[in-house]
Amino acid sequence: MSKKHQTPLLDELKKGKWPSFVTEIERAAEKSEMTDDLLGQVEQSYKEKMGHWKHGGMVGVKGYGGGIVGRFSDLPEKYPGVKEFHTVRINQPSGFFYTSDILRKIVDVGDKHASSLYNFHGSTGDIQILGVKTSELETIFQQLVSFGFDLGGSGSALRTPSCCVGMARCEFANYDAMNMCYNITQAFQDEMHRPIFNYKFKFKFSGCGNDCTASIARADLSVIGTWKDNIRIDQDMVKEYAKKINLHKYVTGKCPTKCMSYDETGLKIDDSNCSKCMHCINVMPKALRPGVKGGVTILLGSKAPMVSGPRLSMVLVPFYDVAEDAKNGYQWFKDLIGKIWEFWDEYGVSRERVGELIQRVGIGNFLEAIGLEPLPEMVSSPRGNPFVLYEEYVEADGEKN
Repeated sequence: MSKKHQTPLLDELKKGKWPSFVTEIERAAEKSEMTDDLLGQVEQSYKEKMGHWKHGGMVGVKGYGGGIVGRFSDLPEKYPGVKEFHTVRINQPSGFFYTSDILRKIVDVGDKHASSLYNFHGSTGDIQILGVKTSELETIFQQLVSFGFDLGGSGSALRTPSCCVGMARCEFANYDAMNMCYNITQAFQDEMHRPIFNYKFKFKFSGCGNDCTASIARADLSVIGTWKDNIRIDQDMVKEYAKKINLHKYVTGKCPTKCMSYDETGLKIDDSNCSKCMHCINVMPKALRPGVKGGVTILLGSKAPMVSGPRLSMVLVPFYDVAEDAKNGYQWFKDLIGKIWEFWDEYGVSRERVGELIQRVGIGNFLEAIGLEPLPEMVSSPRGNPFVLYEEYVEADGEKN
């Protein structure tokens, strides 16, 4: 297919030694006329320094309120191929594991019924088929279902839970992140496919403090692997590392809590002050390993900078014995989620994330409502988080407290 739009600004992005998204879109445009029009509209957006997408619209598939992101061009006469350019979100497998056969099936569907453009993966985690016309949505959905896929979340709903590879490939994982992610995804199908929330809600599961899902900056609720006992040390391997690198400069000197020291007798760690940040283990993986009493820390409230700026998560539960709760189908965790959502539903307002609600009503009121006690781990710095205030009250006998 010959290129029908002149794109001098986009052509500049193909120059140099690095891969270019323009080149990839042009390859897709050889198979799809709508993708050729996409190049033309993006070129015009670059020239005018403004976007030409209208986001939204009631598009979807039968029985679902989420999973399709509606997108329309505001220049439909000039670029008819992108008059409708919806995104289909597909619930990705836990840990992003695929067979080559299933990837070919997904791409075949997108090549036949969409723009031949894909996103592996969206920021929530979904596989995304880009550039779908309204008339093709139901057909694509039925084909995806036929080989085992469901739609992900979109809109004011639970977004598709995602996780790292966990114990499947990572030796530092402290719990089975893939199993927990899958279980929670299956348990909350209604909340994911039929939007009922004030705004979006995201789960992310990371096996250790490296947080490979970047949950602490993006997820409303983060589940981060950690451990209760001491870091395991192989002193002989520590000495081997000491021959190659300056341990004070690259390991002990970078410890955020200064809980480590090294001399001729070996490496010493004050585990009571260890924050489980993983830095020392990352630098010396053959010498140091997480402890054996694994569990998770649950954090709450992060979001990207949309309405009121970015937020990082706060610690909600310092240590949760997830392996024990897994025996009961993660029932304690699901009950906690239910209490959080109930409070959010009662007191939240439209387009207000959970973290913003807590900031508005106060952490004390929130913790009382969900039945958790205030803990020192919830405080980022002394006097920096006035979560718990002294309140004077009168007992029934008239005595003040």
